[in-house]
Amino acid sequence: MIRAYKFLLRPTVGQQQALTEMLRDHCSLYNGALQERRDAWRHVSGTTVRYGEQSAQLKEIRAFDPERQGRWSFSSQQATLRRLDKAFAAFFRRVTSGEKPGYPRFRGVNRFDTVDFPKDGDGCRWDSTPQDPVTRVRFQGVGHVRVHRHRPVAGTVKTISAKREGKHWYVVLTAEQARPEPLPSTGSVAGIDMGIASFLADSDGGFVPSPRHGRTAAAKLEKAQQALSRCKRGSKRRRKAVETVARLHRKVRRQRLDHAHKTALGLVRAHDLIAHEDLRIRNMVRAPAPKPDPERPGAFLPNGAAAKAGLNRSINDAGWGVFLAILHAKAESAGREVTAVDPRNTSRTCPACGHVSAENRPTQDTFHCTGCGHRAHADTVGAVNVLRAGLARRNARKG
Repeated sequence: MIRAYKFLLRPTVGQQQALTEMLRDHCSLYNGALQERRDAWRHVSGTTVRYGEQSAQLKEIRAFDPERQGRWSFSSQQATLRRLDKAFAAFFRRVTSGEKPGYPRFRGVNRFDTVDFPKDGDGCRWDSTPQDPVTRVRFQGVGHVRVHRHRPVAGTVKTISAKREGKHWYVVLTAEQARPEPLPSTGSVAGIDMGIASFLADSDGGFVPSPRHGRTAAAKLEKAQQALSRCKRGSKRRRKAVETVARLHRKVRRQRLDHAHKTALGLVRAHDLIAHEDLRIRNMVRAPAPKPDPERPGAFLPNGAAAKAGLNRSINDAGWGVFLAILHAKAESAGREVTAVDPRNTSRTCPACGHVSAENRPTQDTFHCTGCGHRAHADTVGAVNVLRAGLARRNARKG
């Protein structure tokens, strides 16, 4: 199996400048290759330029510009050209499927933040000074950069990437390793119901509170964004304001990831089977369609867009999609089973008698069956029904 690792880099001032120049030159290569494709297509011949032709030009480009393009790894430059090729492949795929095309765009220096090295030892070297107690990674043209390795790397390192996030630099590794031994069986199964008031409720009656990291940071973000809007474009003050806003967003993202990892790890360690709702989050946060007023041409009726926008913010702040992706990855690594079930009527079906009705849920938190009188928390009822559906699906697969 392939596992990714991300470590903080501790570059010197000179190394940090060299890393910045490496990003700049790879960005220039990316934009130049994109311009060549655009010009070739706009020509009367309608020529299509592909990765093979552009990769073959690298030798001449490096010889023509030895102080910039010639400094860096040939393989990393090929990876940058493959990155552009994948962007065009995704563009044509979206055109064919009728989606919004999204033609590949030129990248600004501040929006090109990663350089990939396809193979350890080709332009880069992980743990380049094994005799040194401090772990270092070597990049061609940069040198041996100190790494804050907070956990050991298991397996064989395959690819290495240098990534910039704000003022910090990171190294991202992918390592091939043997499949780990599964965790001991606990004999426990659980269903989970994702929510807004509580992050999730389980079928045993437990609740995980919603941290609401985005809402907590909303006041600071609003103040920082207002300060940004008052800055003159291109000024040093604006660059600082942009960094402040980005830093606040990065903090919220890290908090959300930390909460998702810890919650998923607790579930995986405690249960052999975890069932969850098969949520279509992209559809859930879609803005409501406008309602034209038939009596007034050009006017529209209220469609609840303001209330829906608030709900969408809460859904995005909860980070359900990130959590479910992490849960599936951890379960696969631990030998656990995670199954997704149809969420329809899970909170309206009585777990005692099976009666289904919208009136069974008079409020957001309360479940009161109109058939048998069963009372419980609505989220707990949803989790119980999700678990039953998950067990039925597992038994059907085995049968």
